[in-house]
Amino acid sequence: MDAGTWFIQLNAWQVMALGLVSFGTLYLLGGWGMSAFTRWLAHHGLGRTLDTRPLKPDQLQRERRLSFNSVLVFGLGTIVPWGFLKLGWAHLAPAAGAGRIALEILALLLWNEVHFWINHRLLHTRQLVRYHGDHHRSTVTTPWSTYSFHPVEALMLGNIILLPMVVHDFSFWSLAAVPVLSLILNTIGHSNYDFFPKVSDSHLLAASRRHHLHHARPAGNYGFSLAFMDRIMRTQVKSSGPR
Repeated sequence: MDAGTWFIQLNAWQVMALGLVSFGTLYLLGGWGMSAFTRWLAHHGLGRTLDTRPLKPDQLQRERRLSFNSVLVFGLGTIVPWGFLKLGWAHLAPAAGAGRIALEILALLLWNEVHFWINHRLLHTRQLVRYHGDHHRSTVTTPWSTYSFHPVEALMLGNIILLPMVVHDFSFWSLAAVPVLSLILNTIGHSNYDFFPKVSDSHLLAASRRHHLHHARPAGNYGFSLAFMDRIMRTQVKSSGPR
């Protein structure tokens, strides 16, 4: 039995439990792993911390509390794509080679950039900004800021794969890769660490700097990990340039 068939044959309770365990594990590994990695880089003089101000006294506790709520939303929400498959609204590709899976993952990551920019920009409108304020309380970001959302924001950002699923039959592994890669990229963005200080703000490797600038100056840099949506929509926030 392939992984896609196994997933579809689970019952609703099993799907939600799997989602909770998966997203909870991803969050903990991302937080601990990125914290340890940036400490190691700093110890060896590689890269630099972006904002050296101390954290607010209750920041980590607040971030973890809000992130617990987001894990609940994302984890229990796993039942939605499962429901699409059970109802026949979407289908999984019965077999896919490595090349197809790689192309599907690339397409989903590009869609994630578009989806995130749209929803993030909406969260900065007068009508919705009250749901985004929780996240921006972390002026100095940490890897634990990654899922520090209001539940409404978690709902908006967590439906990334639903539209793609109804227009194309993806491999199970392509869809499963999205939360893993998204968590890794999002943790990098909130790491408060400039891994490549000499590259420009729009460079592929400057994602953490771009998102740091968004938390410092929220009116811009609404993209996820790439700069193309902000370039197209003219919403870039720039620092002093290459170092």
